Amino acid sequence: MPFITILLILINVVVFLYQVSLTRGAGQHLVMMYGMVPSRVEAAFSGGNVPLGLALEPLITSMFLHSGWLHLIGNMWFLWIFGDNVEDQLGHAGYLLFYMVCGVVAGVTHTIANWGSSLPAIGASGAIAGVMGAYLIFFPRAKVLTLVPLLIFFFTVRLPAIVLIGIWFLMQFFSGVGSLGADNGGGVAWWAHIGGFSLGVLIALVIRESRPQTTN
Repeated sequence: MPFITILLILINVVVFLYQVSLTRGAGQHLVMMYGMVPSRVEAAFSGGNVPLGLALEPLITSMFLHSGWLHLIGNMWFLWIFGDNVEDQLGHAGYLLFYMVCGVVAGVTHTIANWGSSLPAIGASGAIAGVMGAYLIFFPRAKVLTLVPLLIFFFTVRLPAIVLIGIWFLMQFFSGVGSLGADNGGGVAWWAHIGGFSLGVLIALVIRESRPQTTN
């Protein structure tokens, strides 16, 4: 039973329900306070009047905020698809630590790539990108049911994880490169995805290589 994956989904849903219960102004204040704002980090490190703790705390809190229903549902759907198998590989405690570390590194990567941006970054996608990176290493040939649009029609096809996630990562990478110099990359934290995914791949590679190899 993927207890941690289910717990993470529940926490994200509960926090989002709290978000939507707020007035518009209070909701915006919540996002500005607990979202990851690169300019606040810049001010903290340059001797401004922003405490370092206040600037870095959103590395954790921003992972549990979302901008809308589609943002939440998309992230939680990906977490549910890939998280249970990765949790099985890492164990419950190891998986929770892995998830949080990937999320923090994703936030750091986003902050560096968007240094000075005043726009808050929120969402679990950086941590989930790490989960996807680990899934790619642990289950490269696993088939993932994929919805494919064709004009006004949709059909499903099972694609190997290495193909589906590989295409996804290339999209993030080229979009991230194209966003350099833009304030927050047009509203998508591409570099958070890249940072989280890269760390997930690296950790999974280390774990896979450290495990005893078996032969048939």
